[in-house]
Amino acid sequence: MSKNPVTRRQFLSYTLTGVGGFMAAGMLMPMLRFAIDPVLQVKASGDFKMTDKKIADITAEPVRVDFEYDQVDAWYESKVTNSAWVYKDDSGEIVALSPICKHLGCTVNWKGSDKHPDMFYCPCHGGLYEKNGKNVPGTPPRGPLDAYPTQEKDGFLMLGTPIENPFVKK
Repeated sequence: MSKNPVTRRQFLSYTLTGVGGFMAAGMLMPMLRFAIDPVLQVKASGDFKMTDKKIADITAEPVRVDFEYDQVDAWYESKVTNSAWVYKDDSGEIVALSPICKHLGCTVNWKGSDKHPDMFYCPCHGGLYEKNGKNVPGTPPRGPLDAYPTQEKDGFLMLGTPIENPFVKK
């Protein structure tokens, strides 16, 4: 026997502290896993989506390219359809611009206005963008159109996740 016996009060205190700690750990572990799990998941290489547009068919005139991909949100999987305005610039580089206006998120169209040929036009509030996606000063958009990174696979165009427009000089 020990010289300092545990009293009933101490025993109860130790037991309740241990059980409370075990229950708290049981509740905190799933929350911690939920917070850390997305960081630890392996992403697909580059996250590029395949389009049905052949690289050889792309010209200096912007054309709308629609593409579809599967999106997984937790246990729900859905098909998402996006689009891009694609053309080749003067140096032959492929330019893929997002059709989403930076003002209010409306869809811009190439040659969408008779008054402004050879420009992207947003019909919601009259926003204008130059061919490279630069916003025209004095119109509602606050910034240039986003751009898609591009890749080629088997002669077809692949588009990545939109990034800040690298074709517009600041």
